[in-house]
Amino acid sequence: MVFFRDQELSADQFMQFAQALGEPVEYPFIKGLPGHPRIIEVKKLEHETANFGGVWHSDTTYLEEPPMGTMLLARQLPPYGGDTLFASQCAAYEALSPTMKQLLSGLVGISTSAKADVSRTREDRISTDAKEDAKAEYRAEHPVVRTHPETGRKSLFVNEAHTMGIKGMSDAESRGLLEFLFAHQVRPEFTCRFAWSVGALAFWDNRCCLHNPVNDYHGHRRVMHRITLKGSRPVA
Repeated sequence: MVFFRDQELSADQFMQFAQALGEPVEYPFIKGLPGHPRIIEVKKLEHETANFGGVWHSDTTYLEEPPMGTMLLARQLPPYGGDTLFASQCAAYEALSPTMKQLLSGLVGISTSAKADVSRTREDRISTDAKEDAKAEYRAEHPVVRTHPETGRKSLFVNEAHTMGIKGMSDAESRGLLEFLFAHQVRPEFTCRFAWSVGALAFWDNRCCLHNPVNDYHGHRRVMHRITLKGSRPVA
């Protein structure tokens, strides 16, 4: 993760910065800003109780090519709260025992966009900003442990929001293993917490980092602009 403060960027400038780092792509469920289809508004309004993406996750792992990175720019913030938690999945993998690493080697996780907990966090935005051509569900299969295409480091590539099972295992078999991984991968020693300020910009590697926006500001508005950058198909 990299954080920048006091970035008073217009939508055009935000897009230009993103294009210098990668190829911006559209989000499948929510339409973008007018004139900027690849910038979506991540917001929670005063009367809403669920926050968009309010669960530990890596963005859109249910796509065949999940994003390389995500950029989030703070536009409007509540008077308190609204921080975002991040968790290093390289650190989480490296802390596993050799036996667990051997067990996970070669396993394939099944990701879906339709798990109930994360679907509920989209309901407010889909009711106001949904894309007309969005599918009812997206699914993809990816290694449980992926190798970073640039650094060569291994990281866990499952997440509570989207990983529904492990290929070749029964629900009962995969449930126990995934519950362990979901708890392990967000242990405090793997995490950091970012307190936003208006104009703050976060850029994180979606291939080896989970995030979780904290929903602790009911009755207040929080508006962020998000760009995701094209990635490649994960490999073990």
